[in-house]
Amino acid sequence: MPSRFTRPTFISYDGKTDPVEHVSHYIHMMFLHNHNDALMSRVFSSSLGPTALGRFNGLRKGSIHSFAELIQEFGVRFMTYSWVPQPVDALLFMKMEARKTLWSYTSRYWELYNEIGGGNEKIAASTFRLGLPKDSKLRESLTRRPPKDMRQLMRRIEEYKKLEDDRQQSKGKALAVT
Repeated sequence: MPSRFTRPTFISYDGKTDPVEHVSHYIHMMFLHNHNDALMSRVFSSSLGPTALGRFNGLRKGSIHSFAELIQEFGVRFMTYSWVPQPVDALLFMKMEARKTLWSYTSRYWELYNEIGGGNEKIAASTFRLGLPKDSKLRESLTRRPPKDMRQLMRRIEEYKKLEDDRQQSKGKALAVT
């Protein structure tokens, strides 16, 4: 180890999450040293949690000759945990469930949209609208006046979420009075 080397604090890999994401995090944390193949290889094991380290320790001594080979072997051993992106058409199957709030539907929708990779604002507006109940005032509004961009869509959703919150609070006050 170089005399002035300070090991960064890594998010410990537990063997249960995406290995590509872990390697990306590791490389980012070791950015100042990524030219030093030996150091990158030597420090990598300190980024692994006990379970992952146990599975990774089975490497045959002398079988790895570069950091690239080490990462490749790591990927092979933990491939089953790689993240597989959702297809865009998964958004078409998102529906606001009965008795669920607009807030919960919106949260689930944006989570899936971001998982897919987003990027297409027209698809976002259309699929979000189609997932709303047919009698939804927001759906009616988005149908009558489709948003021109993502900001406008999000602004409109926020307006309706506030209206929903106000209605919920009014119901709660009415119940408290009776």
